[in-house]
Amino acid sequence: MSRTRTTLRRAGVVTALTAAGVLTAAGVAYAHVTVHPESYAKGATDGVLTFRVPNEEDGASTTKVQVFLPTDHPVLGVLVAPQDGWTAKVTNTKLKKPVKTDDGTITDAVSEITWTGGKIAPGQYEDFNVAFGQLPDDTDQLTFKALQTYSDGKTVRWIEEPTGGEEPENPAPVLKLTAKGAEEGSGTSTASTASPKTSDSSKSTASASDSTARGLGVAGLVVGVLGLAAAVFAVLRGRSTGSRAE
Repeated sequence: MSRTRTTLRRAGVVTALTAAGVLTAAGVAYAHVTVHPESYAKGATDGVLTFRVPNEEDGASTTKVQVFLPTDHPVLGVLVAPQDGWTAKVTNTKLKKPVKTDDGTITDAVSEITWTGGKIAPGQYEDFNVAFGQLPDDTDQLTFKALQTYSDGKTVRWIEEPTGGEEPENPAPVLKLTAKGAEEGSGTSTASTASPKTSDSSKSTASASDSTARGLGVAGLVVGVLGLAAAVFAVLRGRSTGSRAE
């Protein structure tokens, strides 16, 4: 009986550790800063980008968020939405190559937005909305590098770009730009439809992430339960063999 209890106890520990490990991995996989929607049409106008910032630390709050906008393919007409508890600082940069538009030539654009004064507690996230007048039409994607600073002084640099098809450890938010009029794009080129599609895309992205995380969690629990069942079977078989020997 003592040997049986020990075996079952060990099997239970393995089950718990397996499930916890998979659940933890599922949570970490979606803890990085992202931009929503995931795509817009090239040259889209009057839309909204949402930068989602989750807190991945257990003992510290996020107190500062910096998002860097590309200037080689600038986003024009940037406006920052008010955020309760946060103060936004917008930095403009002179463009090396001015952009010609129907309203004239643009010589500078927003290169950085910094939010301070607020707090994202552990286990929470915050959405930061940025409106734009026009997206570039001469590139296939925009990379928005970001820095996330915590109350304990730690800064996480979300600046890495994918290489070889693999996602880096600290990926930068990336917005894909699709061909004008492409059905696959989440964004649109008009103000009347950009907002609802942006909202729907954000919800669907979050939902997909949650579903994947839940799926991984369930898989971990199933593996753990199967391990426990195998251990019980082994114990019962051993006892049965012992009885025959006697």
